[in-house]
Amino acid sequence: MASLAGMLRAAGYAVTGSDQAIYPPMSTVLADLGIAVQEGYRAENLVPAPDLVVIGNAMSRGNPEVEAVLAGGIPYCSMPEALMRLFMGARRRAVIVGTHGKTTSSALLSWMLHESGGDPSFMVGGACLNFAHNYRLGQGPWFVTEGDEYDTAFFDKGPKFLHYDADALLVNAVEFDHADIYRNLDHVKQAFRTLLERTRPDVPIVASADFPELRDVVATTGRTVTWTHVPGGPGAPATAGAHVPEVEGPLWQAVDLGEAEGRTTFTVLTPDGTRFRGASPLPGAMNVANALGVTVLAASIGVPVETSLAALRTFRGVRRRQEVVGEGGGVTLIDDFAHHPTAVGATLTALRARYPDRRLWVLFEPRSNTSRRRVFQTAFADAFALADRVTVAGVHRQEQLVADERFSPAELVATLTDRHVNAETIDEIDTMATLVATEATRGDVVILMSNGAFGGLGVRLIERLSLSAPA
Repeated sequence: MASLAGMLRAAGYAVTGSDQAIYPPMSTVLADLGIAVQEGYRAENLVPAPDLVVIGNAMSRGNPEVEAVLAGGIPYCSMPEALMRLFMGARRRAVIVGTHGKTTSSALLSWMLHESGGDPSFMVGGACLNFAHNYRLGQGPWFVTEGDEYDTAFFDKGPKFLHYDADALLVNAVEFDHADIYRNLDHVKQAFRTLLERTRPDVPIVASADFPELRDVVATTGRTVTWTHVPGGPGAPATAGAHVPEVEGPLWQAVDLGEAEGRTTFTVLTPDGTRFRGASPLPGAMNVANALGVTVLAASIGVPVETSLAALRTFRGVRRRQEVVGEGGGVTLIDDFAHHPTAVGATLTALRARYPDRRLWVLFEPRSNTSRRRVFQTAFADAFALADRVTVAGVHRQEQLVADERFSPAELVATLTDRHVNAETIDEIDTMATLVATEATRGDVVILMSNGAFGGLGVRLIERLSLSAPA
């Protein structure tokens, strides 16, 4: 919503907004853009009446400002509707969807188009380190965005991604997530089936063969797609090795993954057997899988593979995606958005390869609507077993969940301890900061994992460990 506000302001609209609690970095960004934000929701925030109210999906009936919009007959719409009506509708639309990798892939495709001279527009759900903002209004024909499977608004409970009418579509993964919205994995798969069925027949679709549930979605829709595959990649079983999934249609692969001079190296193998060498500053197979998918999608809309791989070498990523935020005294602090066991496992595998001789200490906050629930209790134990030490915070807003549905930090710690992983649970963020500041030693890689602010833990650790921003 803040990104949309920034785009509207850049397009010349007068923009105001309301939020229950506004804090950095978004409060600072909005202030710098000259966008006034009212703290709290009140009918008087709508005086004088605006031409359009964009209602975020966190709002519901009973909210005093929502009720004032409805009672006053003020025009309103959802965020995806506004994006289509005011920006995307007149452009060609490249849409990135899937359980994992949407933000990184959207930022990377935007960078590849930019570096190829395409002057794209985009809106990405994270701070892009290659651009001043996570949105841009360019003069080129393409608009890049991530299509979220989360619901759209209280008046539109369908997925956001059904609004965008893609001209090019990348599907990175299909797994169970958003337990507050979807009943089960079949419910998630049906949303992606609907998306593929509604996508026009002439639209290029690129899909990851690494995820069996995605292969099943494609098979049941009968769509023709271009497949990507990273042997042993994030969606493949640990024993998969170099096994190539059975798929119908052209298959691109990334093979020969390695680490060299702080980069992940690999070879792109095209369906006709042509090979291209690639390298990414970002660690691990999941980032290679993202890069491969974006490279193939870019090729489908006219960007040569060599151009895309050259742009990849200078791609800095997105904030809070395996982002090194501080270094000092031999300690490295990494901030990561991982909140799903597949992403946790992929991140820890990547960091183990990037820092092979160092202790990985994970600080985890069960904060997302899925990670707060027991649905991944066992899967989280498997993922965190890749770390050397794990410290688990209390479940965010645990009072919202009944006890037998709630994720158990204590149970996770007990399971990890049985697997000989040093683990503990600490509810107080300041106590956790004190523990790390006291016990972190030279060589440690400390990894924050949360899809939220984690109570400002990162800032506290930077101060207490006297860390500096990386060069």
